[in-house]
Amino acid sequence: MGVHGVKAVFFDLDNTLVDTAAAGRRAIEESKHHYGEGEARIICDKVQAKLLKECHDPAKMCITDLRISHWEEAIQETIGGEVNRNLAAECYFLWKTTRLQNLTLAEDTRGMLTELRKGVRLLLLTNGDKQTQREKIEACACQPYFDAIVVGGEQKEEKPAPSIFHYCCDLLGVQPAECVMVGDSLDTDIQGGLNAGLKATVWLNKAMTTPVDTSPVPHYIISSVLDLPAVLQKMEHKINAKLGTDHMGSSNEAH
Repeated sequence: MGVHGVKAVFFDLDNTLVDTAAAGRRAIEESKHHYGEGEARIICDKVQAKLLKECHDPAKMCITDLRISHWEEAIQETIGGEVNRNLAAECYFLWKTTRLQNLTLAEDTRGMLTELRKGVRLLLLTNGDKQTQREKIEACACQPYFDAIVVGGEQKEEKPAPSIFHYCCDLLGVQPAECVMVGDSLDTDIQGGLNAGLKATVWLNKAMTTPVDTSPVPHYIISSVLDLPAVLQKMEHKINAKLGTDHMGSSNEAH
C-alpha cells in the first residue's frame, strides 16, 4: 500500500516489532526453573532489576562482560562467599540463549510488513549494542522484510539524535518529510522523529498509558503495530482532503 507523500517507514525493533520484554521475562523464569527455587528466584529477580537499570558504555566494557557481572553481583548479594565468575557466566548464557529463542517476528507482523513494502520502503532502526542487536535481528529473522537495517551501536549517535535519522534517509534516498517513524519509546523513537523533521511519528502504546506532560507528543498513537496500515490510510485521507481543498482554492482564484 502506497501513501501519497510517504516514501519510507522506519520501525523500532525491541517491544515494537518483537516483544523483547516478554522474551526476557521468559528467560528469567527459565533460569529460575533450571537452578531451582529459593535463592535462584531471588538471584534472578536481582538480575532483572539490574537489566532494567543497565547503562552500557561499549568503550569501557563489552556487553557480555557487563551482563555476566550482573549475575555475579546478584549471586554475591544473595548467597555471599567467594565470587563465582564461572557460575555467573553459565547463568548469563542460559538467559541469553533462552531470550533469543523466544524472540519471534509474529506471522501477522510479517504479513503486514510484506504488504507495506509493496508501496513504501521499510527500514529497521534500533538502538543498542551492535552485537546484542545483530543477534536479535538474526534470531527473529527479520532481515528479508527490510530495505535497510541500522543499529545505533554501529553509528556515531543513536536515537533521538537527528543524525541517525538523516543517515537512514540518505540510505534510502528519501527526505525526512517523506518518512514515518514507528516505535514504543517516546524519548528515543518519537522525540528522534520530531528532532529529525520526519513527516509523522507513530507511538506504539500497548498499555495505552497516559504520558507525562513533558513527554514529546506523537502525531499518532496505536495499541498494536498491526494498526499501522489504518494510520497510514488516515494520513492518505488527510492529504487527499488537503489537496482537494487546495485545488478548490486555486480554482476559485482562477475565476
